[in-house]
Amino acid sequence: MTPTHWMHNIHIMTMDPNQSGALGVINQGVIVWADGQLIYVGSADGAPSTNPEDNVIDGQGAWVSPGLVDCHTHLIWGGNRAGEFEALLEGASYAEIAKQGGGIMSTVTATRALSEQQLFDAALPRLHRLMETGVTTVEIKSGYGLDDVSERAMLRVMTRLQAATGIQVMRTCLAAHALPPEYKGRQDDYVAWIADHLLPSVAAEGLADAVDVFCEEIAFTAAQAETLWRAAQRLGLQVKGHVGQLSVSGGADVLAQLGGLSADHVEYLTDQQVTALSQAGVAAVLLPGAFYFLRETQMPPIDSFRRLQVPMAIATDMNPGSSPLGSLLTAANMACVLWRMTPAEAWLGITRHAAMALGLGNRKGQLQQGYDADFVLWQVENPVQVIHELGIHRPHRIWLAGKLLLPNPLIAH
Repeated sequence: MTPTHWMHNIHIMTMDPNQSGALGVINQGVIVWADGQLIYVGSADGAPSTNPEDNVIDGQGAWVSPGLVDCHTHLIWGGNRAGEFEALLEGASYAEIAKQGGGIMSTVTATRALSEQQLFDAALPRLHRLMETGVTTVEIKSGYGLDDVSERAMLRVMTRLQAATGIQVMRTCLAAHALPPEYKGRQDDYVAWIADHLLPSVAAEGLADAVDVFCEEIAFTAAQAETLWRAAQRLGLQVKGHVGQLSVSGGADVLAQLGGLSADHVEYLTDQQVTALSQAGVAAVLLPGAFYFLRETQMPPIDSFRRLQVPMAIATDMNPGSSPLGSLLTAANMACVLWRMTPAEAWLGITRHAAMALGLGNRKGQLQQGYDADFVLWQVENPVQVIHELGIHRPHRIWLAGKLLLPNPLIAH
């Protein structure tokens, strides 16, 4: 018989919209789980009776949140772009660096030079850094290969990372991240190659869950993005997009028309585009790390998202250039400080709304019956401390699919 686990004497941030308050807090609550799923989340008064063989844990008055969800990362890459950091500080723009052969293309060159095993060995410590902050679900994008061999290698590494850590990894094919040098002057041909060759083979082999496109003046047009997103949907893959990071594009409109999972970056959106995303149920993924490192000034339309109830997710955008950030808690703090998001919005952004942005809103990001037993114990008096007190708090305990991630030297305890 599978043992049942209990934790009592805790304050629970359920993130369940059916509970009272923005975070669905249950004081003096109880969590019960078995077989990797939650079977009770509620008050102590309503909890079922324990059995002698049950494993009962005293939470000692700590706070419990869902496992954190980092819904936008690029954590598989080769090389580094430390030199670009100096160029940015001297006033060069992201677009200028890219046009001079830096940016994404410099990482493509370094990534192509690594074997699949080398890519895995480089990526695993980065994933561990995220797990240290309580991340139990992560999305990882390809897009630093831009050819058949390296794109597939990156996607296979994602599957291996999930097997190695137990963390839920959602795999996104971002072959339309930049134009590779072998297709110089033939952008439409490259888009056709992705649509007609790469995506069908990736889908047939079960290597990806979603398809992303960098829809921007320095990357791909809205029409090209639509070609790729429609090809992805025909293959049964979800769609999402980098839209509105550097300028207004039609990418957000296309995502709304197609019912995409998320529109990411979204600093440059029109009121009409925000309305379209809201009506289509597309989540907005906010990436304050890139805003900070690139010293951008155009803020995402937070007030419009609030007014139209667009779910606002927050992610690290971990990558070697524009957001070399390995802490989702830091990203949440940045969203509050830079964009005046509330701590409650930040908590939702790294749990429930982030899960929605990955199409996992019925399994992850909340603590309620039937959801995956991914949760984190925080030894704080007030959950705002976790967001406010930058770099001070780490999870005291982490449960992943109902299993305690201890003993584990990566997790503070």
